[in-house]
Amino acid sequence: MPDAITRLNPASLPGSTEMGYSQISIVAPGPMAYVSGQVAWHADGRPVPDGLAEQMDLACANARAALTALGAGPQDIALLRCYVTDLTPERLGQLMPGLLRFLDGAEPSLTGVGVAALAAPDLQVEIEMTVRLPG
Repeated sequence: MPDAITRLNPASLPGSTEMGYSQISIVAPGPMAYVSGQVAWHADGRPVPDGLAEQMDLACANARAALTALGAGPQDIALLRCYVTDLTPERLGQLMPGLLRFLDGAEPSLTGVGVAALAAPDLQVEIEMTVRLPG
């Protein structure tokens, strides 16, 4: 069976693999899951961490829990959108290490979106995923 997701990075587009994502993801027919935005909320209701990097780590942990519930992993993510309040190059630099650890070498299509606010005033980052279910 061919790969469920084929990654393309044409030479005619800016290089992206060095930054950990693909320009294009082609998804083979099969079941898809659309995972709601995961934020830095603890399942047990503990407070949201103050720091952006800590919020990214918790949002990634929640995204990983969603993938686990689907029987999927980072390699099954076709598209990941990352919403960030006050997105700047410096804040992006704080986010990317945690996101790359979460992706663990997978290179989904990736979009970063700067936003004025998220669902609660203390939230700074949210991760939304489109996942091709394995099997």
